[in-house]
Amino acid sequence: MGTLALKYRPAHLDDMIGQTHLLGKEGVLRKLIENDKLGHTFLYGPPGCGKTTLARIIAGATGRPFYDMNATSLKIEELRKIFKTYANALQKPLVFIDEVHRLSKNQQEVLLPFMENNDALIIGASTENPYYSMTAAMRSRSHLFELRAINAEAMRTFLESVLEKEHIEADDDARAYLVFSSGGDVRAMLNLLESASAVATPVTLDILKSIRPHAMQAGSSESESHYELTSAMIKSIRGSDIDAALYYLARLIEGGEPAEFIARRLAILASEDVGNANPNALTIAASTLEIVKHIGYPEARISLSQLVIYLASSPKSNSAYMAINKAQKAVKNGEIYPVPDHIKTHAKNYQYPHDFGGWVAQSYATAPLHFYETRKIGFEKTLWEWHQKIIQKDT
Repeated sequence: MGTLALKYRPAHLDDMIGQTHLLGKEGVLRKLIENDKLGHTFLYGPPGCGKTTLARIIAGATGRPFYDMNATSLKIEELRKIFKTYANALQKPLVFIDEVHRLSKNQQEVLLPFMENNDALIIGASTENPYYSMTAAMRSRSHLFELRAINAEAMRTFLESVLEKEHIEADDDARAYLVFSSGGDVRAMLNLLESASAVATPVTLDILKSIRPHAMQAGSSESESHYELTSAMIKSIRGSDIDAALYYLARLIEGGEPAEFIARRLAILASEDVGNANPNALTIAASTLEIVKHIGYPEARISLSQLVIYLASSPKSNSAYMAINKAQKAVKNGEIYPVPDHIKTHAKNYQYPHDFGGWVAQSYATAPLHFYETRKIGFEKTLWEWHQKIIQKDT
């Protein structure tokens, strides 16, 4: 972390930038911290949004000794030593674990009894939602909070404050680029400012671009144009307008949008809007995402163009998207049914379909379910015909 980022790291809740949904005056996380009622917690969000800083603030606010660890290098012996040190202490430590989604099952199992006995306050952080990488036992003993990328307005206000305090001059274009190109990452913004001001002052756009030629990640300019351009590209592909989709792709590329971000958005579209009408679209999107990770610009633009044309030309179906939405809604609304006994692990009366030529009539749910509605578009029509033949019904 650069000197400026360390110098201006918030030390109190009121100094935190953004996260008002959690840390505002009525924010639930703020109230838990202030009342010293916060239990084991996992924070996730993009880089530079304040996860580690918030953990340090919590330690300070609650008077807990702070231990900063990383799941990739975490040693079980270190954890046990910390817990033993504070075994008889009145104030238990705060153990912060970065990249918590990388905790192995064994590491999680070691943590469980200490979490259960409150031998330490465990706070984990990740740029990915760690929910699915945690065991059920870990999830049941903790809370999960999502931190958001800092919005442009908050970034701009903070930048102006730092410029004034540090007596650094920067022209208007440079200020705008510092905010936009950092994509909600305060640390990245301060590091770029620090490097640029060491080159020359006043800081100019040319200096900044010589250090960071392109935006770090999906960000928003003054008019939120990058979000709007991404939306326009997606909607053009969905509407099968090849030229419009290529135009917005070009705008994104020229605006400094990272190739990997664009490829991720297109991979989502391949499932959401093309789906099984052309299942090969997802394969090509996945290949493109992997390719642009390795080659970057300028060559990555060709792969992205190829994918955009392919997706725009493909038949469209959102049946997979709609089906999982319906299924999740049912589960969230409390439609939780027991698994039928005959399909449980090691069930004696399970009928193995392969023993019956590929299909046999038997129930797989204890309640009638109906989520999937085929569009019968493109290859999806063939899939439906296959399915109907398998279950021995007329098409």
